[in-house]
Amino acid sequence: MPTISSNKPYRVGRSRTGLGLFATKPIKKGTKIIRYFGPLLDSKKKDEDAIENKYLFELTNRWTIDGSVRENVARYINHACRPNAESDVRPRKRKVFIRAIKDIEPGDEINYDYGTDYFKAYLKPIGCKCDACEKKRKKKRAEARAERVRLKERAERKAQRKAEKLAEERARQRKAKAKKAAQANGKLANGTALNGKHLNGPSLINTAGKKVPRRSAAPLGR
Repeated sequence: MPTISSNKPYRVGRSRTGLGLFATKPIKKGTKIIRYFGPLLDSKKKDEDAIENKYLFELTNRWTIDGSVRENVARYINHACRPNAESDVRPRKRKVFIRAIKDIEPGDEINYDYGTDYFKAYLKPIGCKCDACEKKRKKKRAEARAERVRLKERAERKAQRKAEKLAEERARQRKAKAKKAAQANGKLANGTALNGKHLNGPSLINTAGKKVPRRSAAPLGR
């Protein structure tokens, strides 16, 4: 297994979550990148068991590494749900190394999975910001935008169909009204009175509503 190079293949730099550790040279899969170290805390001692910070690395039920010391550069390595490294824990020697589980290219951020307990306690409440989770969030945002566009287009199509249906209904109403008016005008043109009786019949109606008899021609020769 490759070991840590004397010429350190990493540097501390700005990361999405603050500071992070980045590769400066190609790191082969299986390489020990850096050791995670700090004072050992004994859980049987109340004062040491009471120490709380986000750099504690539990070796066993009794022993924990307090990695908050500045000399521990490995503390800058951030969590990732799909990491390119892992923690190589050696409880008997009370040591932890960070080892590459993939080929890491220069410029890549080095990361490993902090574990379920740490994730639930520190990362889940604020949201994990690793690349994998960022991609998931980006995908969800894109899907949400697409869904909003789809619903908007659906609403616009529905409104358009409604407007077209209303326009057709109004056109039918205008057509029916025009037809009715045309029929009424046709009846009046054919001599139909407003009271429904024909004006060209055998008799006329006087103003009193009585029939006016027609004059008959006088017999010739009288």
